[in-house]
Amino acid sequence: GISIGSLGDTPEQVAVRNITVKAVTLAGTTNGLRIKSWAKANSGLVDGVAFSDVVMRNVRNPIIVDQNYCPGNFSCPTEGSGIKITNVSYTNVEGTSATPVAVRFDCSPSRPCTGITMRNVWLGYGERRRAAESFCRNAHGVAYGQVVPPSCLADQEMFFYK
Repeated sequence: GISIGSLGDTPEQVAVRNITVKAVTLAGTTNGLRIKSWAKANSGLVDGVAFSDVVMRNVRNPIIVDQNYCPGNFSCPTEGSGIKITNVSYTNVEGTSATPVAVRFDCSPSRPCTGITMRNVWLGYGERRRAAESFCRNAHGVAYGQVVPPSCLADQEMFFYK
């Protein structure tokens, strides 16, 4: 898959800006379109990432923002990521997820994700394209056009939509 990260593991301030990913097919990967940062208070920014015209085939985590990244889940930090993720768009993304949760925005309580845009996203679960799910925590944004699974982007602390 395509990953931006691991951000915020060290105290140095990082900035990732103006990234475009277009016309990609991902098949059988663990992650599809991923942005990840550690749950540490270190500062940084991800701003202006555009994913468009993407086809997913049997991808375990098609769309994922993980601000609680911790490989191996051993001695994981719990401070809340200090990386600000803003202005990320997903346009014309379609295909299948290998897991029930096709869209996961697990953002920091101290620096919530903002400005997320989903436009014409269609992701089904499994080869039969059953209904997939979305998960959002501390994720704010808007959805346009057909978005499946339905967008859970909101101003709520945590919302799970099935």
